[in-house]
Amino acid sequence: MERFDVVIVGGGPAGSAAAHAAAESGASAVVLEKGVPRADRPDRLGPDSTDAAGILDYWIDIMGIHPDEMPDGVVLSTLDRAEFVGPNEALTMRETGFDTSYDHFGYCMNRARFDDFLRDRAEDAGAEYRVKASVRDVETDLDGTPRHTVRLASGDDVAGEFLVLADGPQRQVTNKVLDRYLAFDITDRLATTKVNHIAYQEHRRLPEEVAREVEGAITFWWGYMPGHTAYPWIFPNDDNVARIGLTMPIGLDLSAVEAREKYKLLRDSDERVPQGKEYVRRLLEQEYGDEYDVEEDFPLVEDRGKTKGTETYSISSTRPIDSPTGAGIAVTGGAMGATSAFHEGGDHVAVRTGAIAGELAASGDLSAYNDRWKDAIGDEVRRNVAFADVVRDYGPDDWDRAFSIARKLMSASSNDSLFKMGKIRSGLSAARFVTNYKKTKRKFRGDRYVQLSEDEYAL
Repeated sequence: MERFDVVIVGGGPAGSAAAHAAAESGASAVVLEKGVPRADRPDRLGPDSTDAAGILDYWIDIMGIHPDEMPDGVVLSTLDRAEFVGPNEALTMRETGFDTSYDHFGYCMNRARFDDFLRDRAEDAGAEYRVKASVRDVETDLDGTPRHTVRLASGDDVAGEFLVLADGPQRQVTNKVLDRYLAFDITDRLATTKVNHIAYQEHRRLPEEVAREVEGAITFWWGYMPGHTAYPWIFPNDDNVARIGLTMPIGLDLSAVEAREKYKLLRDSDERVPQGKEYVRRLLEQEYGDEYDVEEDFPLVEDRGKTKGTETYSISSTRPIDSPTGAGIAVTGGAMGATSAFHEGGDHVAVRTGAIAGELAASGDLSAYNDRWKDAIGDEVRRNVAFADVVRDYGPDDWDRAFSIARKLMSASSNDSLFKMGKIRSGLSAARFVTNYKKTKRKFRGDRYVQLSEDEYAL
């Protein structure tokens, strides 16, 4: 049986970052990745990569990797703004309000190439990265040396003193491992159908005029489809190609939606929530159908994405969890719920949590992990959790009202940022909006945004 200092389950951003940090610190580390084929990664198996919005300027500093370090082809386009579109109101944000090391608002990237870059970086540091290494189970003996034995579907075993769980928001291995340390069923907190959103997107080539129109902007439509944190988007890439997609909660009951006639992407004939591809078609018809034939003028780019220009994937929509570090286990990235449907993914927090876990595992002591990740990304997580809580019951009219107020707030702040607002000179409605957000954020002060704390594990 092979033995390593650190065994990492999952080869996405969190797993590769953990492997890099562990190997760079002198530990032996192996990444176990089941490997999936993708149209945009034809010559190499890798993680089930999912292109999200991209990376904002201050996320770069959270992640700790500047795009200048990446090879050509990872960054597809730079951004200068975010557009938020409501049914009747709209908002443009041109700065995040943070001092950062990056000169642009952000960038969009090729996620498969980003994953390959992180993998190569880990291997260059001395880590092993294995594909077709599907994990069936993990056995842990807290008094053993090493403590963890990872059982592979192939019948092989890999042992390690420390275990980093980085298997993404579906948590196929994570839930099985953590369940053994809890007095309740792990699915009471982390059932994937309840704590994840589903996302769908298509890679389409845009007409020249439309490509120029959306260049530099990530665009989100809020209040157009029902469900908490449900929205379609367009993200510009390169060569007039854009990713057009949406995220929505799993299992939404359309019959329970109030004022459904106000949602522009619903139809009276809908008996259930439309499929992702139908939502995308309706968005394009609404925005461009008067001038273009959508299917002819916005063709799928079939050599991009996971398969034939499309991809479907899960995004964590829950609050993060602590890890049972006393057992030599760290949960990272999407598996711990640090990524978020509210900011469309979270490669930056995945990389950062993975790097912290790898560094500490290499040092021989994971006990500081839960404090370290909170110090590194706590403000980011708390902000997203608070915003998501504030807008939980928003409908189309609420989004219009919010965007109208937000424009006033940004004007009062003398900049184009929603994250850092100055004195409120915009009336009672704006004051109430900010007060509600600050009150909600206080509710999650300290580490109260954590939904499963370390002291709940029985070791």
